[in-house]
Amino acid sequence: MVNRVEKLSLLSEMIAFAKYDKDIINIEYNFLLGVAKQLEVSRDDFEYLIDHPVNYVHLKSHSERIVQFHRLVLLMNIEQEYNGDINSSGVIKLYNFGLRMGLSHESITKVLYLMDSFPNKIVPPDVLIDIFKTHYN
Repeated sequence: MVNRVEKLSLLSEMIAFAKYDKDIINIEYNFLLGVAKQLEVSRDDFEYLIDHPVNYVHLKSHSERIVQFHRLVLLMNIEQEYNGDINSSGVIKLYNFGLRMGLSHESITKVLYLMDSFPNKIVPPDVLIDIFKTHYN
């Protein structure tokens, strides 16, 4: 299980992802707040992280890194759906965040390629897990 420092790091990373090219929009904020609640991070701590990011903590668990990557995929899709366009900068930043988490570039590439074949570009969790399992072994 993820400890408090890792939870704050995960959330801080997602906030940085959302702020990568602009301010956080309402729909992103609400999504991030939902993730904070899921991670049992208080609203006050969440608000603090927006202006005071914490250092990145590399997750030891491969499955936790996959879950975090899936959250980032969802966050990117929220942003792109709101803006009404799919831009390569979102895909590039997602790819780079995945690499930084230590995920295989083959898996990341496959997920990004398959996104177009799913409704709303949301890769189902079971498909995502299968992709990463294949390239992890």
